[in-house]
Amino acid sequence: MKRVSGLGEERLPELVLLGAAIRKMRKQCGLSQEALADAAGVDRSHMGKIERGERNVTILNVLRIARALGYAPSRLLEEAGL
Repeated sequence: MKRVSGLGEERLPELVLLGAAIRKMRKQCGLSQEALADAAGVDRSHMGKIERGERNVTILNVLRIARALGYAPSRLLEEAGL
């Protein structure tokens, strides 16, 4: 699996794509990163790392984020092209 370099860290491309999809959908919903983090029950700094593809996302957090955005979890993966 090819990794993407970023700020001294190796990031998996799939995580970068998922994070970008979450950011895009969050902005379409008119939510700040902090508001999404609060609604999903995720720490704001962790949400930022998820959106940048710096953290592996647990299925539980995918479910929480999708619910907070008002989408099915599958929609997050579709939007990411996964």
